[in-house]
Amino acid sequence: MPEWNLPSLIDHTVLRPEATKADVLRLCREAKEYRFTVIFVPPCYVDEAVSAVAGASVRVGIPIGFPLGGHTTKAKVAEAVEAVSRGASVLDMVINVSRLKSGDYDEVRRDIAEVVTATPNVEHKVILETCYLTQQEKLTACLLVVEAGADYVKTSTGFGPTGATVEDVRLMKTAVAGRVKVKASGGIRDWKTAQAMLEAGADRIGTSASRKIMEEWRASK
Repeated sequence: MPEWNLPSLIDHTVLRPEATKADVLRLCREAKEYRFTVIFVPPCYVDEAVSAVAGASVRVGIPIGFPLGGHTTKAKVAEAVEAVSRGASVLDMVINVSRLKSGDYDEVRRDIAEVVTATPNVEHKVILETCYLTQQEKLTACLLVVEAGADYVKTSTGFGPTGATVEDVRLMKTAVAGRVKVKASGGIRDWKTAQAMLEAGADRIGTSASRKIMEEWRASK
């Protein structure tokens, strides 16, 4: 069994609509305590998060076009540029699911590529929201992400009817063939599930249950 450095593989996340500033600051403290390297917070809290983790090896991530993906490209670019200007260095953008399912592949590719181009030198992940896609659409989406120059494909926002599955992680890992990485997110709430995603090929885990997963991981060692 691989010996994972689990803290470095977790994107520690609080994106619930009812999350408060206190929740965000708690997330920042936990990231420093558990040595998570990435946190995800709502865009309105980017300043507080950047300040709270200053001096620590923690990068601040912001969702873009979240959670539905149907924003205009101009709006996604503006979100991304502002987030980076305020200190974010990881961006997880939602693919335009509607355009993808409509077969407007050039529009989908352009949407991603413009965000990537507008915000160089940061990490870009693209959320496919796999629960809404056919197998072929998942494969097509992975190829579009590769072509657009992003760094990761990601399964889910956590706001759809279902989240990450082992089958989808395997499919995405095969589709990208090492050209980009894979992030599993959505419904990952314990170490057993996280481990299954890593064994299926996930390079990162996005979760709000990071503390629980860490404690279970430590207990299993």
